[in-house]
Amino acid sequence: MLRRATSATLLFLLLGGPALAVEPRPAVADEELFFKSLEAAAKAVEQFGAPRDEATLARINAIGYRIARHSGFDKYPFSFYLIDLPEPNAFALPGGQIFVTRGMLDVGLSDDALAALLGHEIGHVVHQHGVRMQRRATLLNVLSQAVMIGVMLQTHRTGPSYSPVPDPYGIERQDRGGDLVQGAFAAGMIVSELLLRSYSREFEDEADEEGQRLAAAAGFAPDGAARLMAQLGSRLPQSREYGYWRTHPFFDDRLRSAEARGTELRRLEPRPDDEFRQRTQARLLALAASPKAGAETRELIAQAALSAWPVGTEAEGLRRTKLHAQRDAELGKAPLARRYGEVVAAYATQLALVGALTPDSPFLGELAREKAALEREAAGIYPQALAVWQSGVYETPFLETFLVNYPEAEIAPEVALVLGESYSRLGRQTEAVEKLLRVRELAPEGPLAARAHQLLAGLVPRLDRLAALGELTDERVEPELREAAGRRLAELAGSYADIADGAEYLRRFPMGAEEEKVRARLDRLAMDLYGEVVLYQGIGDSVRALDRIHRILTHAPASPAADRLREKIVVDS
Repeated sequence: MLRRATSATLLFLLLGGPALAVEPRPAVADEELFFKSLEAAAKAVEQFGAPRDEATLARINAIGYRIARHSGFDKYPFSFYLIDLPEPNAFALPGGQIFVTRGMLDVGLSDDALAALLGHEIGHVVHQHGVRMQRRATLLNVLSQAVMIGVMLQTHRTGPSYSPVPDPYGIERQDRGGDLVQGAFAAGMIVSELLLRSYSREFEDEADEEGQRLAAAAGFAPDGAARLMAQLGSRLPQSREYGYWRTHPFFDDRLRSAEARGTELRRLEPRPDDEFRQRTQARLLALAASPKAGAETRELIAQAALSAWPVGTEAEGLRRTKLHAQRDAELGKAPLARRYGEVVAAYATQLALVGALTPDSPFLGELAREKAALEREAAGIYPQALAVWQSGVYETPFLETFLVNYPEAEIAPEVALVLGESYSRLGRQTEAVEKLLRVRELAPEGPLAARAHQLLAGLVPRLDRLAALGELTDERVEPELREAAGRRLAELAGSYADIADGAEYLRRFPMGAEEEKVRARLDRLAMDLYGEVVLYQGIGDSVRALDRIHRILTHAPASPAADRLREKIVVDS
């Protein structure tokens, strides 16, 4: 049960405020390894994104820390993250950062199964498998290599290209050109090497045994590991090249061993972990104050510290800092470019979380007052936004911002319709479909709904984006539209040409009707790109080669082509 923290705050160190009387900064066993590992974690979040699912993240942390407190491991503080990858998987970095993919949570794991999964990854950290692997490159070498490759790419590019667009509403748009290729490639190299590495039989057995023991000690069912594998086996394709099957090999042997251990281990009564979580938060905040922590990693540590212990003055300070940063960034824009709706929604989320954890906290009043002030500001500029709409002279970003800020406005269905038409003209097919479906939700009857249906019916034969077609196969769509979209999707699933298109479909619809065909085609496209990598390397065109590498690692990190690429890059280094 969470109890409100009363320890002296370390938050001022994180925020750059005056130094107060605080405990000495806790050390980690190896600062270089910890911060390199943290950089890799930050790149993973940047590359693949972190779903805004506070409840799921809280569940992962609650189970993870219950288990971690029994490990006796204090070389590095544990932290847990949810990452937006459709493949069901989990991975641990040597510095104590543990990731679970969205695809793994979509499988519908029970608490006992999730405890077995997290226990296994904690076992990898406890036994330091990440730095004990007999590979051609150590963890630190891989991280350093990725940075060097990024620098090398920068020397070949011609510089960022900008395409200024007249923007009377103050909404900034620019193309960073080569910088994006450089940064994304370096991130992809780091993340794919760390995320998709598989361990030896010895290491997997060691992590299984440790994780199962820790989970039982924390009060979870000893047969959770067997349940985990059974759940995965019933929900996932029976392929050893897919997600968890692929990066955690020797599955059948591990299942039998887990079943045997489950009969021998005893489930203990769970014990409070409040003190352990508070110590972890304090340690993370102190590490955030280290000169070795950059802005990117400091933000990640702050989020981890909030997740580690989400109540008390430190947690409230972290919430305040994050909300104020988001609020101030929006208020720095021109009035009609401010996305008040997103900031108000962030405040509402924090109000709900704090209210559930500490309903008597004065912080709730502060949040409520700031949220109300933002709502008043948004209401105050509504007449100006309405005047722009009525003038008929506006750009697509204005329509997007209007709907974010005023989703309940009387004219919202009409704005959504015009935005859907604009997306269609711009070739943004998936967004066009989403907005036209939104029109029918906002105005189920009448001329606007009829027009949206007409546009959707005209779009279906011309759609070539798999994700757009996937949206139209939803049950909320009329049978004739759904069937037409399904036929078109089946036709394109094995022949689409853009690897990003297949990746986006799998991200949105990991259990979609055409998942198997889309994935097979994705692997084929990735292998074609790998062939181009070899070709461009052969003629010395490093920029084009690196662009293909980036596309493979970003859109098909679990493909056979990515395997070949990682092996080749490590060998060539």
